[in-house]
Amino acid sequence: MKSSDALLDAWRRTVGRAKDSPAILNTHGEVVQKFSEIDDRARDFETNIETFKAGSVIAIQIGNHEDWASILIACLRRRLVVLPLEQSIGDQQRDAALKICGAKAVVSPVASGSSPALIQLKTAGAAANWGEHPPSLLKLTSGTTAAPRAVQFRSEQLLADCNQICDTMGISDVDLNFGVIPISHSYGFSNLLTPLIARGVPMVLSRDRLPRAVLADLAGTNATVFPGMPVFYQAFCEMEDIPVLPKLRLCISAGAPLVTAVAQQFRQKFGLPIHSFYGASECGGICYDRDAQNGEDGFVGHAMEGVAIEMVDPDASASRIRVRSAAVGDGYFPESDEAKLGGGLFVPDDLLNKTANGFRIVGRTSDVINVAGKKVNPAEVEAHLLRFSGVRQAVVFGRASILRNEEVAACVVASPGVSEGEILEFCRRELSGWQVPKRVFIVDAVPVTERGKISRRELARRFAGL
Repeated sequence: MKSSDALLDAWRRTVGRAKDSPAILNTHGEVVQKFSEIDDRARDFETNIETFKAGSVIAIQIGNHEDWASILIACLRRRLVVLPLEQSIGDQQRDAALKICGAKAVVSPVASGSSPALIQLKTAGAAANWGEHPPSLLKLTSGTTAAPRAVQFRSEQLLADCNQICDTMGISDVDLNFGVIPISHSYGFSNLLTPLIARGVPMVLSRDRLPRAVLADLAGTNATVFPGMPVFYQAFCEMEDIPVLPKLRLCISAGAPLVTAVAQQFRQKFGLPIHSFYGASECGGICYDRDAQNGEDGFVGHAMEGVAIEMVDPDASASRIRVRSAAVGDGYFPESDEAKLGGGLFVPDDLLNKTANGFRIVGRTSDVINVAGKKVNPAEVEAHLLRFSGVRQAVVFGRASILRNEEVAACVVASPGVSEGEILEFCRRELSGWQVPKRVFIVDAVPVTERGKISRRELARRFAGL
């Protein structure tokens, strides 16, 4: 019997044909749940949430737990709205998100290794009036202010993103996904969880994010698809005594720009290309480097299947884009921003350059540094720094300056013996005066967030006053 929920209909087909097949495995290669067992556990969890009214928000904060699929399916059946929360989220940000989204309960493990428990929130207010198109999922996104906001998604939009990803990347139920990226994040949700539900793509679930353990588990489980982040690939390249990866056929990198040198070194060491993937919480996948060219930093290939991209300023060397697809979310919550998101259209803050070979991310509108009224694009300074022999990675950011509003600073990973003075002198020879960094901080690794992203704002705070 067909339901009114697109994901549930897809799940019904999946469990109908693959009920006795392995669905979720642990890092020892052992089957944790079959597809039929996911469905059974979903029925059991439904009894815990049957008192909540349709449209109520239920937060899920369980990490990469094997019950994620069951809990999502149960909530879809009860027409509840799921709010994924990362385990690493701070208490203050978590409480703000729960309040803003009007969450009625949180699903959380009561102890390490235990089954998730439903904890009702005493402070929950009235359920939101979702209008004509109630969401199935709320994705938290950072936005431009300190206050969290969410993106509303219906099941048909989540299914569209899943289909676009699987069709573009060639992922099917004969594959085995390796799940170390957080399911609570848009990347993990769309590349791991919905392919399991809608396409029957089994997955290994890992809670150990140490690169050495990830690499060993990739080899031991015979996973065929690895949705990863640049921080993993860079760590893999620096390891010795690496295991053989006989079954791994598809390496995906998202969450942060992939450095070309890392991609080339990984291909030489493991014999595998890395495919760059560009997406956003608001719309899912946008671009994918099908050929894994890895020719330029920031290159992300062509539009995904089912995605249309239009340059906002087609005459500029770099421009924002308009993304149209069936996977675009309905809008922001609690306050909408229809100029940026809505009606099947999303306009990211990224600046892209379009060539015959595909798209390349060159910066963000919010990253532009204002030095005494002159605008500095961090990507231009980064490109220059990478031309210095010995500099392997560079991130440029703005720091507050009393005299000049902002000043340029850089964080670089460099070979032993490279000094800050040498790099600064190199910059002075070719860059304009206002583009030259006031400080260059040489580090072993550029700090990243749990999602593998580099935050220029966080670097500015970390290196303020130094």
